[in-house]
Amino acid sequence: MNPTRACTLFSLLTLPLSALAQNQDSTQRAAFQAAQAVIRQKSADDHKQMMQQLGITSLRPGPSGNPKAPNAANADESKATTYTSLPDPLILKNGKPVTSARQWWRQRRPEIVDDFDREVYGRMPHNLPAVAWKVVSETREMNGDMPVITKRLVGQVDNSSYSAVTLAIELILSTPAGASSPVPVMLNFGFRFPASFRPPAPPTSTTAPAEPTWQQQLLAKGWGYAILYPTSVQADNGAGLREGIIGLANKGQHRKSDDWGTLRAWAWGASRAIDYFESDKTVDAKRVGIEGLSRYGKAALVAMAYEPRFAIGFIGSSGAGGAKLHRRTFGEQTENVAGSGEYHWMAGNYIKYAGPLTPNDLPVDAHELVALCAPRPVFISAGSATVEGTWIDAKGMFLGGVHAGPVYRLLGKKDLGTSEFPPMETTLVDGDIAFRQHAGGHTTGPNWPTFLRFAERYMGHHR
Repeated sequence: MNPTRACTLFSLLTLPLSALAQNQDSTQRAAFQAAQAVIRQKSADDHKQMMQQLGITSLRPGPSGNPKAPNAANADESKATTYTSLPDPLILKNGKPVTSARQWWRQRRPEIVDDFDREVYGRMPHNLPAVAWKVVSETREMNGDMPVITKRLVGQVDNSSYSAVTLAIELILSTPAGASSPVPVMLNFGFRFPASFRPPAPPTSTTAPAEPTWQQQLLAKGWGYAILYPTSVQADNGAGLREGIIGLANKGQHRKSDDWGTLRAWAWGASRAIDYFESDKTVDAKRVGIEGLSRYGKAALVAMAYEPRFAIGFIGSSGAGGAKLHRRTFGEQTENVAGSGEYHWMAGNYIKYAGPLTPNDLPVDAHELVALCAPRPVFISAGSATVEGTWIDAKGMFLGGVHAGPVYRLLGKKDLGTSEFPPMETTLVDGDIAFRQHAGGHTTGPNWPTFLRFAERYMGHHR
């Protein structure tokens, strides 16, 4: 697959706001920049409020993602291992080893979940409001040469407890029109550009035929696909934390330090999509996978870890806060995620680990998030260091998979099969944890064919 073509839209996830604004006319650009300035200020105010809750007056600054900046993030592997040990996923808090699957499920796994809830992703409130799904349109259309039935859905969230917040979750589901039985479905976290943004056209070629899209590759196997728009669940900024599902649950008040962040809110939205799939006779709800890229790769891994109904995960370039080890000084750091631009993804307590604590003080690390997915299969995807860059830290994500291996083995499954970081485009899919670093940019596109071959072992070929 042509990696340049595949990543054209998804790579824009990481564009700075100035680059987004360049693709608008002057009036739209001014309005867009003004709106973003308001969001940044409100986010900074909320971030400051959380620091006051925690009794923190200052944080360590995170490194820059610009490799030419004086404070550029480390990209030298010889300087990456400043932390020398990781929490052991198979040692109980009382110091005793976990020796059976029963101990994992009854004792150790709940301990790890509690640590992630309290310190990293936040606790999801009890008794969250119900979601009523409605099909607003159903059309028969063509995707390439494949006929599909596409349903556009809205999940209306009950706001009777706090009417100041209204919430409608947006979901699109497409299934093969000729399917004679329920089909597997991959759920994608979809990125939505600002309304006035005009993304640049993908490069064209007069010689090479267009490669199948990821949706067309799924259809070729007889599977369906769905797209959930996370920002219809919760805004991707700190300014929106008193709105969305988090604001609705909190009745418009500020979060407490262990309240859930946006990643868990997006994962909650994905769980509500499964609720709908269980009612739709065209979907095999026991064979639903989750896929996401970048911040949505983080959310996809969180969803996979917390929602046992997901059968498989395709985790794209998730970086810090996703599959990348926190205890690794390479690329994006805890200090970046804890800053006012990204802290909303996490629990407020996470900010502590950018001052006065360090990532070494975290009771858990990313390998244990991968381990929470066990025994279900997980495919960890990355792009090349030269095209995607080193910010997301492909090796750090690989190591997240490596160190989840003992839990998979305990549960009778296979690990990655190696602890040595492989050359680019090496395919590691023999185990139930898989990894591949493709030669393209910030996209899952070039890894879709490999993922689908991996996934077919678990989901089957439906045609």
